[in-house]
Amino acid sequence: MNKKTANEQEIKKFSDMASEWWDPNGKFSPLHKFNPIRQEYLISKIASHFSLDLDQNFSFSSLSLLDVGCGGGLLCEPFARLGTKVTGIDASKNNIEVAKIHAQKTNLQIQYLNKMPEEMVNKKFDIILCMEIIEHVDNLELFIESCFKLLSKNGIIFFSTINRNPKSYLFAILGAEYILRWLPIGTHDWKKFVKPQEIINYVSPYQLIHKETKGVTFNPFFNKWNLSKDTSVNYMSYFTKS
Repeated sequence: MNKKTANEQEIKKFSDMASEWWDPNGKFSPLHKFNPIRQEYLISKIASHFSLDLDQNFSFSSLSLLDVGCGGGLLCEPFARLGTKVTGIDASKNNIEVAKIHAQKTNLQIQYLNKMPEEMVNKKFDIILCMEIIEHVDNLELFIESCFKLLSKNGIIFFSTINRNPKSYLFAILGAEYILRWLPIGTHDWKKFVKPQEIINYVSPYQLIHKETKGVTFNPFFNKWNLSKDTSVNYMSYFTKS
């Protein structure tokens, strides 16, 4: 069995696009549109879990966060602005370099590491984000086990990915890549998409409680993403450590 979670082809694919991470009109434009709704969802659930009041001056300064597969830092930076102690890791060195440069430009203190979760030792985090990453890794069982080991007592972990069914092939592959050209052709491999129940099954050996799975759908009329009961394509799941 592969004892690493990184897929070399996936690393090269995203390394070649690394310079475009912060271009809202570039190859990662769908992620820029997706970012506001996932930030809103994450902040809401984190605040609720840790009993933090979302008033005008709220802060996550008491919390540590690990963003696994952080890319150029699109989620690391907003959480750093909230005071969170943020660490971002990515298997692509190019992604990490882009993330570091952008954080320096915005004067944000973020620790970026060119590592995979199984390479992080003697570390614990209150929050772990695995957003749009598990459909790109090898050895998903090892990936989830490695992330679990990094989660602190009473921690919270999030997964965001794409369901595997005929509809997701139509929308996420044919529609997004071949017809609308939102993403470069070959960005996703439909066979690596993960059903919500499969995540729950992978997580079941560990002391994690499944709290919610929420769908995310795109409204073309308003050009924005919304939370939904429909988990047939994009969805987010989160678990807490008992």
